[in-house]
Amino acid sequence: MTKSIKLNEFDGCSTRLRFMIEAAREPQRYTTTAILLHWLSALAVLGLLMLGWYMADLPLSPQRLKLFNWHKWAGVSVLGLTLMRLLWRWTHRPPALPAELVGQTQAWQLRLARATHVTMYGLLLLVPLIGWAYSSASGFSVVLFGVLPLPDLLPKDQALAQWVKPWHAVGAYSLCALIALHLAAALKHQFVGKDGLMRRMWPADPARRVAQEPLS
Repeated sequence: MTKSIKLNEFDGCSTRLRFMIEAAREPQRYTTTAILLHWLSALAVLGLLMLGWYMADLPLSPQRLKLFNWHKWAGVSVLGLTLMRLLWRWTHRPPALPAELVGQTQAWQLRLARATHVTMYGLLLLVPLIGWAYSSASGFSVVLFGVLPLPDLLPKDQALAQWVKPWHAVGAYSLCALIALHLAAALKHQFVGKDGLMRRMWPADPARRVAQEPLS
C-alpha cells in the first residue's frame, strides 16, 4: 500500500516537472494566427449550436430548409477551421502552461485539462462529419454555400439515416458540456486564480500593450 502511494506521488511529481520544463522552453502567448482561428471557431460554433436548437422544432417549410442549409454550411466551415487549427498547432508549438501554475496544480488536474482539450478537438471534427453523413444518408447532398457540391459520405438509406441522427445530437450536447467546462475553467483562472492565463489567447495582450506605450 505504501509502495503504491509513493509511486502515485512520484508519477504526480514527474507530470508536474514535465509541464514546468515545457513552460520554461516555450513562448507565453499563442501566435496571432492561432488566436484568430480560435475566436473564429468559437463564434462559428456558437452560431451553429444556436441555429441547431432553433431550427430543430420548426415545421417543414422553405424557411426550415434554408436554415438547415445554413447549418450544414456552418458545420463544414467549423470542420475546415478545426483542421486548419490542428495543422497550425502541429507546425507551431503552442505555449506551455506557466511553471508557477503547474507547480500549484495537481497532476490529475493537468491530465484532465489536456484530455478535455483533446476531446474538444475530436468532437469539433466528429460532430460536423456525423451531420454530413446524416444528410447524405437522408438523400440531401451538401452544396457548400449553394455553389460547391460536396461528396456524399454515405449512400442514401433512410434506415441508416435514422441510426446516425441521434449520434449527431449526442455529439453536439457533449461538445456543449465541454465548452461550458472550458469556459468555466477560463473564467476561474481569470477572476479567481488571477493568473493571467487568458491573456495567452486574448486578441490583445493588455500587459504587452502597456509595456509598449511610450512614457508621457
